[in-house]
Amino acid sequence: MEVILQSGHSLPGRLPRACRMLIALTAGAFFLPAVLAQGVNACDLDKNGSVTSSDVALAINMAIGATPCTASIEGPTTCTVITVQRVFLASSGQPCSVYNAHAATLNWTASTTPNVTYNVYRATTAAGPFTTPLNSSPITATTFTDTAVSAGQTYYYVARAVAANGTESDNSGPPVQATIPSP
Repeated sequence: MEVILQSGHSLPGRLPRACRMLIALTAGAFFLPAVLAQGVNACDLDKNGSVTSSDVALAINMAIGATPCTASIEGPTTCTVITVQRVFLASSGQPCSVYNAHAATLNWTASTTPNVTYNVYRATTAAGPFTTPLNSSPITATTFTDTAVSAGQTYYYVARAVAANGTESDNSGPPVQATIPSP
């Protein structure tokens, strides 16, 4: 097993018993309702504590290039009509949706047992507990993307094969560690 970071560097590890899992930290277009960790709303462009029509005006000016783009709604230094739309919606009481470029994509080799599905588990320590599957029902694919990750957080993943009768295998092997980059 190996962990491949976005930079392309890899860290060697042991091959698990039932499945070979590859975790890649990838960038993608994931949008989450967000009030940033420090308690500041990303749509509050003038930083006055609330999202108002003045923030909408700032978003418009940033989108047309009249003001430098300082918003981090679509991504760093990207301001388009999407930024304007999200700030406008936030000014009318809806959540501010921001771009989250972090995800952990897990891939593994299929079980040799026919007709199995899989559950994927995550914990914040290597010891677990791995009690609740990330997927809402067993999946047939041998890939899963965890988009509910936080920048700077370390996660540990295991997969389990699920037989037709619902019986789960042991963990795929030792947990695989993934540290999500910051920011």
